[in-house]
Amino acid sequence: MEGFDDDSGTIFRDVILLALSGFVALVVMMIPFINPPAETELETSTTEPGNVIVEIHWPPELDADIDLWVRAPGDIPVGYSNKGTALVNLLRDDLGQFNDLTESNYEVTYSRGIVAGEWIVNLHAFRMDPERPPPYTIRTVVSVMRPDFLRPVQILEKQTDLTRLGQERTVFRFKLNSQGKLIRGSTNELQRQLVINPDG
Repeated sequence: MEGFDDDSGTIFRDVILLALSGFVALVVMMIPFINPPAETELETSTTEPGNVIVEIHWPPELDADIDLWVRAPGDIPVGYSNKGTALVNLLRDDLGQFNDLTESNYEVTYSRGIVAGEWIVNLHAFRMDPERPPPYTIRTVVSVMRPDFLRPVQILEKQTDLTRLGQERTVFRFKLNSQGKLIRGSTNELQRQLVINPDG
């Protein structure tokens, strides 16, 4: 009887040790999935949100719909009636105070990558505030996120007045090289229509 008790004790210890070894092996295999490497987080934060970022701001008290239009080199214009192409997307189409839970009037476009050539940025007065007559002063900012930057860097900024309903103004025409650097002397505001009318 004593020999039988010794055998069952040995078997019990072996089973417990095997189960413990299996549990430890599972924990070791799961560690990389529980705590991702810090390099992955850094890479994600430095590649978002886009490469060429164009944003406009107008006074929050204005119930006006001002549209941002952007044309990348060799691409078609992006704005409220064409919100995206293979290169550029309009991420926020602000309608003024209509269906807006925020206090800001703001539109923004992001590009996926940097294309060398001329970029064009326009403003369009789609709807004016019936309680506040123009002119409306719109702030336009262009920033670039280059591979050697940790965050987007502003390259252009300007205040522009819109004075009437339907007015379209070219704020910037500028050229970037393939590394996203602004080409010296390339910036101007020669008028170029970008608005695409969805009704033809």
